[in-house]
Order: sequence, then structure tokens, then C-alpha cells
Amino acid sequence: MDFLLIFTYVAICVFIFKVFKIPLTKWTVPTAALGGIVLIGTLLMLMNYNHPFSEVVRQYYATTPMIAEVRGRVIEVTVQPNTPVKKGDVLFRIDPKPFEDDIRGIEGDLVAARKDLERSQTLVSKQAISERTLDQARAKVEELKAKLDDARFKLEQTVVTAPSAGFVTQLVLRPGMMAQPLAYSPAMSFVHQEERLFYGWFRQNSLLRLEKGSDAEVTLDGIPGVIFKGKVVEVLPVISEGQLKPGDTLIRFDQQQNPGRVPVAIRITDPALADYDIPMGVFGQAAIYSHHFHHIAVLRKVLLRMAAWMNYVFPLH
Repeated sequence: MDFLLIFTYVAICVFIFKVFKIPLTKWTVPTAALGGIVLIGTLLMLMNYNHPFSEVVRQYYATTPMIAEVRGRVIEVTVQPNTPVKKGDVLFRIDPKPFEDDIRGIEGDLVAARKDLERSQTLVSKQAISERTLDQARAKVEELKAKLDDARFKLEQTVVTAPSAGFVTQLVLRPGMMAQPLAYSPAMSFVHQEERLFYGWFRQNSLLRLEKGSDAEVTLDGIPGVIFKGKVVEVLPVISEGQLKPGDTLIRFDQQQNPGRVPVAIRITDPALADYDIPMGVFGQAAIYSHHFHHIAVLRKVLLRMAAWMNYVFPLH
């Protein structure tokens, strides 16, 4: 864009010098050059501040590590990789036999405990045993009921279902593998089906021009030469470089060298996006157009389109 503006200005100057037969002197030439520097510099500064650009735009998505609630051997994997599923659809099953055996054992103990409770109530009415013995029998029944509920819950957890609409990708789980109730050992990764939002990272210099509802345009590296129209959904209220975490390390000055960028959520409203089958997490660039000096926005639009066409150029290795 810089060269385009310079060449355009030079062409205009040559035209004016030729048509009006302005002599080339030590006054006219420097005046034209200085005028070009001031004019082009002013346009670029107004564009950069009022219509900010981010060379880093990415679509982020949420995943849930599917961790089994119980330990057991996987007997069936019903989900297919990269295939949409609904909330509640079965993903995989764990062998339920050990848990069914536990339930039968507890149910047998509970039957015996209830009979002991009935005998204790009869004996207390005859004053053959103390109230404490009756309380212990009653407590035993309640304890076994709680164990039975827990065992039934564990049996239900042998069937792992989808937490929401979405899909499983890079599926490695196979029947015969052991599922573990450990946070660092998920059985699979579930990708949630949610609205696609793109997040651009903008310099803080243009913070006052980042407004919710502003028009935006996005170009993606994977779709060269195409511009998608959108809207600013939200300017996130935090910058990660300023966060503090509990600990014994104090803040140092040299930790503040990176000012950080402002994350801005952009929704692509252009229906043309549906014509492309793009993976989640794609990368690109974006520009936001404020209502300040809106006529200058054409410069930013030209620049963004030039960046979109440059996506055709990349290393061969």
C-alpha cells in the first residue's frame, strides 16, 4: 500500500508538472516531495489508528477430555471419529460385570441387615437388648443403602455419553484397553459443536477504536484471496500479560517488557463462509473499521485484500 500511494502521488505530480508546465527547480521538486511525505504519512497514521489491523487471528474451540469415572476394561467403542453426535449419545462402554457383582453383594448384605434390624426392634420392645444395639443395626442399614447407591452410580458410569453436541477426533481408544479415572489419562478428546468465533489480537494503541458492533473483515490463510465480512462481538476485558497468580514470586520490572495485545471476538456474518469446509482453529488476519475517518477505511480494505492475495505465496518446503 505504501508503494501504491507513492506511485499514485508521483503520477499525480508528473501530470500536474506536465499539464501546468511547472519548472523543475530547487523549490518546486522539494515542495512536491515534502507534500507527498506529509500527505501519505498522515493518511497512513489515520488509517492505522482508526481502522486497526491484526496479523494474528485464530478460531478457538473448546474440547473436553473424556475421563472415565470408574476403572475398567473397555468392551465397546460406539462413536466414530469426526462424526457428529448428539448430547447423550454413547461414546464407549466399560465392562459392567465387576460393578454388577458389587451390587448383588451389597443387596445381599442389605437384606441381611434389614432382617437384623427387624430382630433388634423386636428384642428392644421386649427389653432384651439395649437401644444402642438397635441404633447400630439401623446405621448398618443406612450405610449399606449408601453403598448400594454408590455402586449403582458406578455401574451407570460404565456407559460414557457425549456431554453435548459435537464429535470425537483422533480416536485411538479400542476395545480391550483400560479406562482410568485419572485426570492425566483421558480416553478421548471431545470437541463441542459451538458457534465459530474468531479472535484477533490487536495492539493497545488502537484500544479506543475497538468497539462492539463495529464492522470487520477477515481473511484466512487457508482460503487465499477471499475476504469475509463480520462484526465485532466483544472486546475481551482482560489481557493475559497483566494477570497475577498466587505464589511466592514477586513481580519484576523485566517481566513487563511485553505490553500484550487486546483480544477481540469477531463473528463472521458472511454466508460465503459456509461454502468452504475449513477445520477448526484456522489462522488468518483481520481489520476493524470504526466510524472515525471512515473514508480512510478504503486504504485498510485495499491492504487487507493485498494480504489475502499474498496467502497464495508460501515456502515450498
